[in-house]
Amino acid sequence: MKFIKTIAIAFLLPLSWGIADAHAKAPTSLSQEARTILNQDTVSWDTKLPFDNEVLTGTLENGFKYYIRRNVEPEKRVTMYLAVKVGSILETEQQLGLAHFLEHMNFNGLKHFPKNELVDYLQKAGVRFGSDLNAYTSFDETVYQLPIPSDDPELLKNGLQVMRDWAQDALLDTDEINKERGIVLEEMRGGRGAQQRMRDQYFPILLNGSLYANRLPIGTEEIITNFDPEVIRGFHKDWYRPDLESIIIVGDIDVKEMESEVKRLFSDLTTPANAPKREKFTVDLINKNQFIAVTDPEMTATVGQILVKRPEEKVVTVGDYRRSLLKSAYNQMINARLRDISQSANPPFLQAGVSISEFIGGLDNLSIYFVSKPGLFEEGFKATVKEVERVDQFGFTATEFQRAVASMAKNNETSYIERDKKKSDSYVSSYLDNFLNDGASLSNEDRYQITKQLLPTLTLSEVDAIGKLYYEDINRDVIIMGPDKEKETLPTEALVNTWFADLKAEKLTAYEDNVSELPLLAKTPVKGTIKSEKAIAGIDAKEIVLSNGIKVILKPTTFKNDQILISAFSPGGTSLYPDADYFSASNASSLVNGSGLGQLNNTELRKYMTGKNVNVSPYIRERSEGLSGSSDKEGLKLAFEMIYGYFTEPRIEDDIFQSTIQKALSSLENRDSDPNFVFSEAIQKSLYNNNIRRTPISKDQVGQINKDRALAIYKDRFADASDFTFTFVGSFTEDEIKPYLEEYLASLPNLGRNEQSKDLGLYEPAKGFEKVVHKGKEAKANVRLSYYGDYKYSEMENLNLDALEGVLNIKLIERLREDESGVYGVGAGASYSKFPKNRYSFGIGYGTGVDKYESLLASALDEVNKIKKDGPTQVDLDKFVIEQKRQLETQLRENGFWLGQIAGAYQNQEDPTYILRYLDDLSKVTVESVKEVANKYLKDEQLFKFILLPDEVK
Repeated sequence: MKFIKTIAIAFLLPLSWGIADAHAKAPTSLSQEARTILNQDTVSWDTKLPFDNEVLTGTLENGFKYYIRRNVEPEKRVTMYLAVKVGSILETEQQLGLAHFLEHMNFNGLKHFPKNELVDYLQKAGVRFGSDLNAYTSFDETVYQLPIPSDDPELLKNGLQVMRDWAQDALLDTDEINKERGIVLEEMRGGRGAQQRMRDQYFPILLNGSLYANRLPIGTEEIITNFDPEVIRGFHKDWYRPDLESIIIVGDIDVKEMESEVKRLFSDLTTPANAPKREKFTVDLINKNQFIAVTDPEMTATVGQILVKRPEEKVVTVGDYRRSLLKSAYNQMINARLRDISQSANPPFLQAGVSISEFIGGLDNLSIYFVSKPGLFEEGFKATVKEVERVDQFGFTATEFQRAVASMAKNNETSYIERDKKKSDSYVSSYLDNFLNDGASLSNEDRYQITKQLLPTLTLSEVDAIGKLYYEDINRDVIIMGPDKEKETLPTEALVNTWFADLKAEKLTAYEDNVSELPLLAKTPVKGTIKSEKAIAGIDAKEIVLSNGIKVILKPTTFKNDQILISAFSPGGTSLYPDADYFSASNASSLVNGSGLGQLNNTELRKYMTGKNVNVSPYIRERSEGLSGSSDKEGLKLAFEMIYGYFTEPRIEDDIFQSTIQKALSSLENRDSDPNFVFSEAIQKSLYNNNIRRTPISKDQVGQINKDRALAIYKDRFADASDFTFTFVGSFTEDEIKPYLEEYLASLPNLGRNEQSKDLGLYEPAKGFEKVVHKGKEAKANVRLSYYGDYKYSEMENLNLDALEGVLNIKLIERLREDESGVYGVGAGASYSKFPKNRYSFGIGYGTGVDKYESLLASALDEVNKIKKDGPTQVDLDKFVIEQKRQLETQLRENGFWLGQIAGAYQNQEDPTYILRYLDDLSKVTVESVKEVANKYLKDEQLFKFILLPDEVK
């Protein structure tokens, strides 16, 4: 198990910054503007929403704007964003793709950081390229991101200098431009496939023939390959200017000092004398309906999407904000109905959803989508649209509405409770939206109080009216995407219009909202006791043993105000069952998890959980079974009831079982059309000799899933709680949680079994080989180089292998991307396991052109051999060490990190206090120790080469 990792709890149509008017206020509990709104006897919906009074904003005389906010989560960190109101929509026909290309160039030579010195400098400070240091370009904007430590004055100063250089001082050296062409072309190549080919066909319709349809940020191969460097320099001069830029700075900083630095650095930004006007582009409504059906040989599912476009409704006033709450309620309620339909015994679609949301170019839209079962497009279409029609005719029920409002109220409360624990990054999107789109930006206090006042004023009739307004028979697009083999069966526009008319005329019945009044559990547990307690020195945790043998580790924290994370495991898993039972065993926990709990079926449970911030889910993996979840303080009792229920009152509903089987079979229908699936399947089959536990499930194997056997296996795995270990991390006290431990955990059954998981002997071959797979239309290659073998598992060995991963990542990016311009992305990854026996895997992966993959493969292995011969450079090793230190500083204040470390240590039978020694061990990693593990584990005879190439020409 990797050490520096945090455990995570828990497709359609993507359309993927002298002083004037400065104002600043010290943080207060509630802005005066909000007080005025809230103190009115009758709120005026036309009142403008107050701006966040906890951020310092200003506009320099040259038009450059800034937003600066102090926030201490995480401590000693600051995140900076530079937003530029410049995207691909501003390009001429000779500049297609240059807005995005310019974003790339801002990482390849700045005034104060020539060539690749920027990335090198920041890596030395522990900033990771791609993970921390990043940027994006869209139709209308380009945004740069730089999170850095704020406790180093020199680094903080240089971080601001990076932002200043990004704003106007890109060097745009000809040699660097020519080197970057290959990288951008590889990024373009990597995005090619079924989705891109179909998108090129439907975008002109989706975007109403507007300029947006011809301005995809990636650009064209011809322009990227051949543009004169003077063209991009002209684009940069025209558009990278202060009146179109803003800096957003949020973090553990002195706001006034930061403002002073911003004024010093950015006041000299200039705008060309004859700068072009920044026009605002729109997608105009054409007041007619449109239709297109597109297919592709590599498409794996048939998807229908209906979009009804309307003029955009910006959120500026109190009334606008209230209206956005009504839309949120509509979205919640309609999607809850569709979710229930999808879990019926014979669902009419694989998945479906409806959303009222922003679109693009000054438009909003009602989006209705569904993924059809193979050959049953009409059934999926009618079932999805019928539910929208049902709402249009009858509206929602009062109980549905009450649940939606309760859910929004709970979310509002939760957000408010955690307001002083919000991460700095969470504030940025609001300020970005304010600068780029004039969007509202409310303070934590204002948002909470205004939302709290507005929610009770919402009415069911208004939500129904919102749906009627957006669900119109005009400005409607129907887009169908499917596999080539279904081309002849897809409907025509005339037929789809007939379906709409028939559904409109059909006499539907009103929705019945059935809600159970039963409690979750059928019986009250028989309370047990705490048998023993002992402190875990150094990490403020305690180990408790209950009367039934359950071991519990408690770590109270103050990292969040109201978050409790839960993890539980027991040895065993699917390894204890024969191959004949494998598919029932491996699907047992998901079937139980989807089937309700205790006395409540799935639908009843979902409704019961509305407004509650609780989630608990069981799992059965190969070598263990257990639970994972989270809760707030209010929901802690319910979380324990759910834990108890998953042990003692599990169920698999017939409808859920049949629905799961139907969806599984449907999802397998076209997967062999996907080159990536075919490639992955070939790798797994070749490594594990077609073993059913390592290869994707087939249709025949889906048929082997038996409901009764799955439930029996589940019950067997959770029949004996005595060998379970539970970990709780978060905002609780021992006194608060101990009564629940005694009532709900200590009361669980104890059979005294002493189980251990079984070693199935599923290991990769001892000798490497090469396997080439041909699948796909695009002229691109995907290469995976892997090493597998036995391992010497120890704390230092693990750390040295992690270091090898880190330094090799640096070298592969420098060589394959920056020096050879052969890839957009390349990476190395190490993993290791202690049980059932010590094993490791080490991989290198990249995508490139078919004409380059062999030379790049040789280059990658050359970098491996350099480290084996000489070890990494001390500079690269230092980059790894500082990155680990900087990551650890923030991770130590995260509940998820501690949950992972403690639960992982107990599961691996290791010391949970290892974290106390980690930095000491990190200092022991040397050039020689990394060289040693490279020679030990990256052996030529254990190298497996997996290569995906396009279909062979016949």
